[in-house]
Amino acid sequence: MENSISGLTEEQAKEFHEQFKVVFTTFVVLAAAAHFLVFLWRPWF
Repeated sequence: MENSISGLTEEQAKEFHEQFKVVFTTFVVLAAAAHFLVFLWRPWF
């Protein structure tokens, strides 16, 4: 077995990546929604 920089196996790294994609996408969508709502409230903010 080859050691990786993170110390994770390939299977663990893939599982982490899948979860990371979900969390990151959720964060980006919420941030975009917040920016849009602020724009509606104060267009020149």
